[in-house]
Amino acid sequence: MTAQTALPRPRTGRLRIPARPREQRAPLAYLARALAVPLVVTVPVAVWLVVAAPGSLRVPAVTGAAAGILALVVAVAVAAQERWRARRLAGQLDTLRAEAERFADEVLPAAVRRITGGETVDRVLTAVREPLTGPQRRMLTLIADRVGSSESRRAAAMAVGANAAGRMQALATGMLADLRQMEHRHSDPAVLHDLLHLDHRTAQAGRLADSIAVLTGARSGRRWAKPIRMESILRGAMGRIAGYQRVRLHSTSEVAVVGHAAEGVMHALAELMDNAANFSPPTAEVHVYVEEVPAGSVITVEDSGLVMGEVALRRAQSAVAAGSGDLTGLSGTRLGLTVVGRLARKHGLTISFRPSARGGTGAVMMIPQELLTVPRPGTDAGPEAEPLLPPEAPAAAPSVPAPAAPPETGPEAGPTAPELGESGLPKRRRGQTLSAAGHDGPHHDRPAARPSSGSAGHGTAAERAARFSTFRSAVHGTTPAAPAPDHESPASAPGADRDEHNATAPSPESDAR
Repeated sequence: MTAQTALPRPRTGRLRIPARPREQRAPLAYLARALAVPLVVTVPVAVWLVVAAPGSLRVPAVTGAAAGILALVVAVAVAAQERWRARRLAGQLDTLRAEAERFADEVLPAAVRRITGGETVDRVLTAVREPLTGPQRRMLTLIADRVGSSESRRAAAMAVGANAAGRMQALATGMLADLRQMEHRHSDPAVLHDLLHLDHRTAQAGRLADSIAVLTGARSGRRWAKPIRMESILRGAMGRIAGYQRVRLHSTSEVAVVGHAAEGVMHALAELMDNAANFSPPTAEVHVYVEEVPAGSVITVEDSGLVMGEVALRRAQSAVAAGSGDLTGLSGTRLGLTVVGRLARKHGLTISFRPSARGGTGAVMMIPQELLTVPRPGTDAGPEAEPLLPPEAPAAAPSVPAPAAPPETGPEAGPTAPELGESGLPKRRRGQTLSAAGHDGPHHDRPAARPSSGSAGHGTAAERAARFSTFRSAVHGTTPAAPAPDHESPASAPGADRDEHNATAPSPESDAR
């Protein structure tokens, strides 16, 4: 008899209800506390009803009392269980909310700050020690990647802007040097008028390049080798604005600004003076005061133009206050105050604004004592010193005056008779051969060497006045009246003959109040 293969016995079709996880069940102690009060109240009542019921109704009374007590126990147990679950879920929700707030307020901002500070995304993600859930880590990774890409693009754009600004500075410096040579070679008033006009326009482009360099973090186009006197700083700043004729200086300060900060102070003052001149009536004056205090020097620029309201004052103060270098909110027509703020942060200057006693606005610049020094006697600490240009900027060629006119010779003029010696032969003097070769050789048309700084500048006083008059007419179209002796123009100030007028003038787009 062959053994038959036993078939598997079919399972009975029972419906299995999955049990709740143990952590989702209410503890027995909690249920016991929940059932204690109802049982203490209902059980004595049920017993009394059973005892008080007649004999014929005692069995139904016992059955009804037991069923009622059981239903009450089940209802109370279910209610207690749901209440316990609700409280537990509320606690979990509070925990998740606290973790989400900590992730949004601490973890994510810290990661973004580290990425914007220059760290890589992988390093930042590895350095996160906080226990994060899967969605939180995915969100952090996504945001970190986006921020890292944005920072890379921003850094590339800033590098391109800084490179372009440096090239513009080099081109403007070279063009100004070429124009300076042309101005000394040509004496025709019409030609000099056009050259000075081009000089002024080129200087404006150079100043704009300097501002872009400041905003992009590039190096400034000028580096002074020695301290610059305060008066030269003020007049150098005056020479960089279009309305310099309206600026009046009130300074008796004898201090000087150290060389590495002189250009930054001069540029910041030029922006403040330009802002004051642009927002004043065309005939109103801008007054600049210098006061020495124990903490340094205070320079105040006051105008009588538009009055800045509280909102405008706060906006201007925030533009120059120390903060982040974010340029996203910067418009193309409001560069000046942002440039001033960058320069103030770089050199430790303090800039503030207040209503002016003249009816306009006063800008106050505080130069710390660390940037000030007393110039040594006998040293020429003025802007006429040649600046040390950055490596990418070509060195300015030395300016040379126009070639001297050859001596007039009449028709009967002839060569001078040579001096005879004792033997009757011509007597030669030391250096006479080289001198003759210098006059008769192929370089006889080369201009004369530039006079020393101790000479009379670029010609006589009348020639300098004529040159400055031509410059003013080239810039403004007409020759203005000569200023009073107490408020001489930047060109007439010591050390402000050429370099200050080659400094840049403000762009037509200034900060709006």
